[in-house]
Amino acid sequence: MSPRPIARRTSSRRTPALSVLSALALAAAAGLALWVAEPARESHAAAEDKQPLQLAEGTGVKRPVVVELYTSQGCSSCPPADALLGELAEQPGVLALSFHVDYWDYIGWKDPFAAAQYTERQRDYAAKLGLRYVYTPQIVVDGRHDVVGSKRRAVARAVEESAKSEPRVTVTLDEADGGQVRLSAGTAPAGGATVWLVTFDDSHKTQVARGENSGRALTNSNVVRQLTTLGTWTGEEKSFPLDLAAARAEGRGGCAVIVQQGRGGPVIGAAMIDLDGADG
Repeated sequence: MSPRPIARRTSSRRTPALSVLSALALAAAAGLALWVAEPARESHAAAEDKQPLQLAEGTGVKRPVVVELYTSQGCSSCPPADALLGELAEQPGVLALSFHVDYWDYIGWKDPFAAAQYTERQRDYAAKLGLRYVYTPQIVVDGRHDVVGSKRRAVARAVEESAKSEPRVTVTLDEADGGQVRLSAGTAPAGGATVWLVTFDDSHKTQVARGENSGRALTNSNVVRQLTTLGTWTGEEKSFPLDLAAARAEGRGGCAVIVQQGRGGPVIGAAMIDLDGADG
């Protein structure tokens, strides 16, 4: 005998109800799994950010990877990023630079190395990278990657990724005739590329008396002290004179040249020289 219609209807009513309950149960289980897994992922990420910095072998062989840290002695979140920049400065094939911004000077401590010019450079990057605001600590890698400056593993990945790109121009710095930089012939971006001269101090230790870092002794590495434009590269072989003796007389520890697409665009070539000793 065929089942009674009511039985079939009863069964058809119960099936969706059971499906809904099952779905809710599965969703709850999935939510619980996600809730349990999320702290685990965060814990793993935090552990990664405490590991010693390790870059892939061969990083920076083609040309130095330019790592710019935007920092401030008035920012309590910046010391871990400052420490990471110090480690990056010791890595071969990495040109690590500390640019101190001035927009935190009002909160109690005036950063002695801050300049409005460096804040403006950071704003140029924000515009090019599609960011709505500037912040500290921020690391910009080769003008292409924006990374929170204290995220060690993320910074390392960005450096390793940038190291894979081919230089569009070879930059050579030497001591001849008091110092000069030579740019090879190559394919320039539309409108040419800006040639920047950067001089920096190896390290500074500052006892902070006020503000968010009051009472702390802060160490900053490769602190930028001067950023000037040498000219424009449009693809032809070109050279610019440098005054390395003046930079040494001012106590600068290093000098770098960065070739960059426009203002705040990708870096297409770079080189540095150690004014304390051998070429870098």
